[in-house]
Amino acid sequence: MTRVRVSVRWRVVVALALLAQHPLEAQGADTVRSATFGRVAPIVRGIAIDARMAEDLGLQVGSRVRLSARPGEPGDSVQVAAVYERKADPAEVARREYRVRLHLDQLQQLLALDDRVDRFAVGTRDGASVDSALSRINHVAFGFRAHRSRDVAVQSSRTFRVVERFHTAIGIITVVASAVFLLCLLLLSVEERRRDIAALRLMGISRATVVRAIVIEAAIVSLIGSVLGAGIGWIASLLVNAHFQQVYRTPLLFSLLTPQIFAFATGLSLLLGIGSGAAAGWRLVRSHPLSLMGR
Repeated sequence: MTRVRVSVRWRVVVALALLAQHPLEAQGADTVRSATFGRVAPIVRGIAIDARMAEDLGLQVGSRVRLSARPGEPGDSVQVAAVYERKADPAEVARREYRVRLHLDQLQQLLALDDRVDRFAVGTRDGASVDSALSRINHVAFGFRAHRSRDVAVQSSRTFRVVERFHTAIGIITVVASAVFLLCLLLLSVEERRRDIAALRLMGISRATVVRAIVIEAAIVSLIGSVLGAGIGWIASLLVNAHFQQVYRTPLLFSLLTPQIFAFATGLSLLLGIGSGAAAGWRLVRSHPLSLMGR
């Protein structure tokens, strides 16, 4: 028998009640005859439930439940045939609903709908053009509209795009503030060493050599800071993922530190460090050595 997986959301109320297994049912409901009526016991259909539902309701493979469209109705007796893990979908993180997968005919009986669906997916093969398939479906279709899966994903992810722009704005503000702070820190650090720089200048060391030394020192400090920051970020990501994955019971990664992010952060840190070091060094070496000595 071919099974079609369909997700039933809590917009359609699914009432589940644990059933006590009858001794005759335990021997196999497909073959056991009722002693009273002499009829073959009905076949118990199988359903699949998500791991969150199984954990909250204490269900497992083989559990008997009743499935009905509205609370209070007797419903149909079904058996949990599988427990599956949800995919890491950001659009479903905050939803507390449960999911049940049924046979297609079983779902139609539950919803009292015949040959009606909310939506379904059609895939192309053999390199067929999606545009031509979309055009033909919409040309002959009546009562529904075909859309690209990519367009549907973009439409449903607008909230995440707003969050992404918000995070980008926060990142830009943080980078600018960090650059100003780093420049001020290097200016103060170089200013504290003005006598050493004056002594180097009086010994005949050129301005370019002094600035180069300051820039190299700033680059090393920036590199060390990038490595320490990456380590702190990696530990913070582990803690964030462990907490929120437990709260929402999802495999979704809420915080991720990739090699690309580390490379970008390190390159940006080196760029800001070298620029700040060069600015601080040239500001100081332009002064006369004797004025740097306080004379």
